[in-house]
Amino acid sequence: MERVTLLPFCLALLNSIAATTVRESINVLQSISDGQVIVSPGKIYALGFFSPGNSKNRYVGIWYNEIPTQTAVWVANRDNPLNDSSGVLKLNETGVLVLLNHNKSVIWSSNTTGSARHPVAKLLDTGNLIVQNGNGNDEAKDLLWQSFDYPGDTLLPGQKFGRNLVTGLNRYMSSWNSSEDPSHGVYNYQLDITGYPQFVLREGTTKIYRFGSWNGVQFSGAPLLKQSDYTRFTFISNEEELYFMFEHTNKSFLHRMVLTTEGRILGTFWDNERKDWSLHARIPVDDCDYYGKCGAYATCNIDIIPPCQCLDGFVPKTADLYGGCVRRTSLSCHEDEFSPVSGLKLPDTERSWFSRNMSLEDCKTLCRNNCSCKAYAALDMSKGPNGCLLWFNDLVDIRKLTDVDEDVYVRMASSELKATEGKQLHKSNIRKYESVFIICVLFIGILILCLTFITLYKRLKTRQKGKMEGNLEPDVNVINEHESKDLELPMFELSTITSATNNFSPDNKLGEGGFGSVYKGILADGGEIAVKRLSMNSKQGLPEFKNEVMHIAKLQHRNLVRLLGYCLQAGERLLVYEFMPNKSLDSFIFDENKSMLLDWPRRMLIINGVARGLLYLHQDSRHRIVHRDLKAGNVLLDSEMNPKISDFGLARSFGGNEIEATTKHVVGTYGYLPPEYIIDGAYSTKSDVFSYGVLILEIVSGKRNKGFCHQDNLLAHVWRLFTEGKCSEVVDAAITESVHLSEALRTIHVGLLCVQLNPEDRPNMSSVVMMLSSESALPQPNLPGFFTSTSMAGDSSSSSSHKQYTNNDLSLSIMSAR
Repeated sequence: MERVTLLPFCLALLNSIAATTVRESINVLQSISDGQVIVSPGKIYALGFFSPGNSKNRYVGIWYNEIPTQTAVWVANRDNPLNDSSGVLKLNETGVLVLLNHNKSVIWSSNTTGSARHPVAKLLDTGNLIVQNGNGNDEAKDLLWQSFDYPGDTLLPGQKFGRNLVTGLNRYMSSWNSSEDPSHGVYNYQLDITGYPQFVLREGTTKIYRFGSWNGVQFSGAPLLKQSDYTRFTFISNEEELYFMFEHTNKSFLHRMVLTTEGRILGTFWDNERKDWSLHARIPVDDCDYYGKCGAYATCNIDIIPPCQCLDGFVPKTADLYGGCVRRTSLSCHEDEFSPVSGLKLPDTERSWFSRNMSLEDCKTLCRNNCSCKAYAALDMSKGPNGCLLWFNDLVDIRKLTDVDEDVYVRMASSELKATEGKQLHKSNIRKYESVFIICVLFIGILILCLTFITLYKRLKTRQKGKMEGNLEPDVNVINEHESKDLELPMFELSTITSATNNFSPDNKLGEGGFGSVYKGILADGGEIAVKRLSMNSKQGLPEFKNEVMHIAKLQHRNLVRLLGYCLQAGERLLVYEFMPNKSLDSFIFDENKSMLLDWPRRMLIINGVARGLLYLHQDSRHRIVHRDLKAGNVLLDSEMNPKISDFGLARSFGGNEIEATTKHVVGTYGYLPPEYIIDGAYSTKSDVFSYGVLILEIVSGKRNKGFCHQDNLLAHVWRLFTEGKCSEVVDAAITESVHLSEALRTIHVGLLCVQLNPEDRPNMSSVVMMLSSESALPQPNLPGFFTSTSMAGDSSSSSSHKQYTNNDLSLSIMSAR
């Protein structure tokens, strides 16, 4: 009797001890109450109760254990929240996880199947919550249930994404309704098995994006997704399962794939240096990724304007280039032929037919004999063209891709095919003649260039010999030896830079401004550089040169351009930067044709990237740095259109508790300067916030603030539309097809908050970054600090101070009344 009496006491004591220690699992005798967590063995993930954002509701979920900002990767009761902290998660004797509310009613449970023997629930370092038999040795066999089979908005490395054809299990992603509401949103991303399997992103039932079909080597719609030393991905297709899975060899990095509330799929990794998530992949990427952009029988090519073109043998259906195409010549069934089309994302396979056990020649015969067959292609390219894929509906959602090595054979009237082949032959002959002509011209041109170069080289050698012998030592008055060592920045030899830039050849010039010119250079090891050469009459003198070197030398951030070195020899002042192949942002957003290459998602990436770069300067760098010349021309774009802030010649740093300074020498670029700086020479981090606000509005609208209108400027124009509730009219017409209007309106709102007249009203950059990424309510902005060209000039007859502004190589003198 004594043993029986003590048993409940012992069990209660064990439960009490378990509740006060960090656990990796629970059994049928244990539970998790609100405030308690279980943690994976490597302390990577935690499971417990949480409230997303400012929500009062409570959910059971899994999140990253050691990341400062709680980031959930899985939610159990996403559609059935608790409204208090009375919830309890338990594991019953049948191996079912149950979530109970204050009435002990079940509001969520796992659908565990199979016979359970001493079941236990464990949280693994993969982020997978599993329920398994506790006394078995075969983990796979003893597995009863796992959270990996029921993804939410996040997919983790090693997690299957697809379908089990035996059980009917569909592992798919669905967006949250908002950042504070994890219930099923309007977007879902899943494997569609109607026809040949393909991954499709939908808004409700409407297709938004198609990942393309697997051809044994790659997905036809994502040719850049390739195996690497860091990333491994798998696509399994057999009679039992169809699924995709990705893994990373470096387990110390946290990676995830997220379906956002706006309907984008983002691949991100945790950046320990920045303490934030960094983006390495996203879809849709551009306008051509959106489903059926150009209609039937038309390809979408993002590199041309307009992007839509009919396939050979087809003509536009309507005057609208996005309305699709129709056949120029009607088909006659058994006399038709097939025209191969290369380098395409395979058309939508929703209503296609396929066979894995058929040769490509038999596939052609099958398609020819069926008059309803519109096109055919090989199913598997892993061992040469093999298998058969047939289309019986219009060919839709086709885009041009350079890295896809597969042909689609489109049915065409024989007469049309002959005409097309004749046209192609004619083009081929023309190209041959053009090639011969070009070779002859190039040979003559090279010969002339060589003779000219030899002559110029001899003259230059003679001229530079005396000049460089007298002054090849660094100008120690600019950067002394102590400073040079502290910078840990190499000083390039002038001969190295002149060789890399072909002696500052005009052919190598990338651009020009008030400071001088920028040249592209190629070093002896093949590395590409950009060389900023300050001219003798540059508005950036030796102090500005030193200022730029000293400020940027030790700055390390993905959104700041990287300084590789400098040179001070023979009177030259040279800064050597990493090369940015896409030049500056202003060359895109203010150009009628190139602006179409920057769709809304790309513009948002640039807006967010510049914000993070400024936040680093203002808050996370060794000294608080104010850039003082932020503008579209000083935002450079790398090969993937990632933004990098450049040109620190006018930057100033604050030490200690300094937050503001004044100057009598006001410099900067007209259109980006805040009123307090123009009038009183006062500058602070809020000065950069104002410039950033102007930049936001320029990026969204595609219009310059300077010179927007002879009676007005962009800030005044946007403010007027904002007060009238017509902000949608601000959005650049070039991005109307890709823009997420609610996101654009929020971005405009943030821009107006940044350009408020009173610096104290403007948010700091940490608040700006949060406002851009969240969906919380925004404060109403006050009147922006905008000036028309007439109001800036003031009254020249009154007492005044002299202010100087630069606009590239243009200098303006403004008289402001005191």
